[in-house]
Amino acid sequence: MEQSVAEMDNLMNGTITQLFQRKSVRAFEPLPIDPAMRDLLFESALQAPTAGNQTLYTILDITDPVLKAELAELCDHQPFIATAPLVLIFLADGRRWLGMYRAAGCEPRPQGPGDALLAMADAVIAAQNLVVAAHSLGLGSCYIGDILENCEQVRARLQLPDDVFPAAMLVIGWPTAQQQARRKPVRFAREQIICENTYREATPDALRQMYHNRLERARSERSLSGQESDAPVDFNTQLRAFWARKYESNFALEMNRSAAEYLKAFRFAENG
Repeated sequence: MEQSVAEMDNLMNGTITQLFQRKSVRAFEPLPIDPAMRDLLFESALQAPTAGNQTLYTILDITDPVLKAELAELCDHQPFIATAPLVLIFLADGRRWLGMYRAAGCEPRPQGPGDALLAMADAVIAAQNLVVAAHSLGLGSCYIGDILENCEQVRARLQLPDDVFPAAMLVIGWPTAQQQARRKPVRFAREQIICENTYREATPDALRQMYHNRLERARSERSLSGQESDAPVDFNTQLRAFWARKYESNFALEMNRSAAEYLKAFRFAENG
């Protein structure tokens, strides 16, 4: 393992270092982003891999302050969205190519789940390209998953037609000093995430160990940096609290309801 770590260190370069350093930023300095820098971010997104070179997404550049404030409320009441210099929504767009096919005299079939998932993948891949580019320029970013909530209000406000739904939302700006200093959360170890060839179902004991290992790595990092370590945590207590706060929360239930509404409008029903 030590040899493997040393070999990885020798392979590190600027791009990979930035991937390790990048973290979500939720507080920004009140500074604008230069127009040329904005243009470069958009061009970076467009360089992302895309299925069949179709670019199955549309990017909404939200510049209206009133709309930003409304989205901040619709996205689980997060005021930092309203003050972010750059707010982008990546839409999974199954509509553009339907229009192209019809313009060519084709009669396209109703779209199905595969079309929706492919468009969503295209949109998210492009969003991540932009996130990496933003970090390389010194900008901070944060994904806003809550854009999937409140389907009816979001659809009406953004004038989204059928076959189009939000895949990702990003807020981008210059991070505050506090955000720059904040440590990136520790991830699960790769041997607990990467399976070879086939899926490996983890046992309850393995899942407990996986969670505790991440806690210990986080404690070790804080200790090395001179910060106080957290008190021991009971697995059941912490997981039940996280389950209630995230998985069973009102926003998670609303997100699932809204996502189902978006997918209904993607004409699944017509496919039987």
